[in-house]
Amino acid sequence: MHDWIIPDWPAPSNVKALFTTRTGGVSRGAKGVYSSLNLGTHVNDNLADVTQNRTLLRHYLPAEPRWLKQVHGTIPIAIDHATTEIPEGDAVFSRKQKTVCAVMVADCLPVLLCNTAGTTVGIIHAGWRGLAGGIIEKSIHAMQIDHDQLIAWLGPAIGPDHFEVGPDVYETFVHHDAQAEQAFAVKNDGHERKWLADIFLLARQRLANSGITHIYGGGICTFSDPERFFSYRRDSETGRMAALIWFE
Repeated sequence: MHDWIIPDWPAPSNVKALFTTRTGGVSRGAKGVYSSLNLGTHVNDNLADVTQNRTLLRHYLPAEPRWLKQVHGTIPIAIDHATTEIPEGDAVFSRKQKTVCAVMVADCLPVLLCNTAGTTVGIIHAGWRGLAGGIIEKSIHAMQIDHDQLIAWLGPAIGPDHFEVGPDVYETFVHHDAQAEQAFAVKNDGHERKWLADIFLLARQRLANSGITHIYGGGICTFSDPERFFSYRRDSETGRMAALIWFE
């Protein structure tokens, strides 16, 4: 049985989206680190198991997901015009029916986007590097939709009680926007100051600064629920979940 999360947001009825958890698949792997619905082919899981997991997921989708080669960058891909089978990028959007946009995550934040007309959908893989580099802003610009017609949903990611970062991350965000300081709580750790970062708030700030006012989701922590979610920060060697969106 799968245990997927369906976004609770006021998207048009023809827009469909889901976030997979780690349950409902066939992966085992050493010490169960990939059990059971690992969808990542780039980790050390058995490729036959991953292929079977993707086949299980495919039964619930109108088409094969348009997977990306994710590089923690800031490049949005207009997948309808992609020239390679697996393009390199960390955000994807489509204006074609039944084109399934997808990103894989294991602590990074998936940001789902759609317009109120239900004719354009997109999804962003937002780790701290992507957020700091402006992947949200660049993706919104690439989608060319009036900002008041865009709706966003924040999927599960590492929560603010567990996302420890150093001064480089703190300074990068605060230098860009002073209000980002609200997303950091000081955590002293030895000689070097550390912070706990709220990636959900950082994304909300970036979306709001881009003119997006309809923002939903956020707050589900992948790190703190090992039964339900893969987490790279928690386990280092682990599988990948997927966030997917399309429109009928």
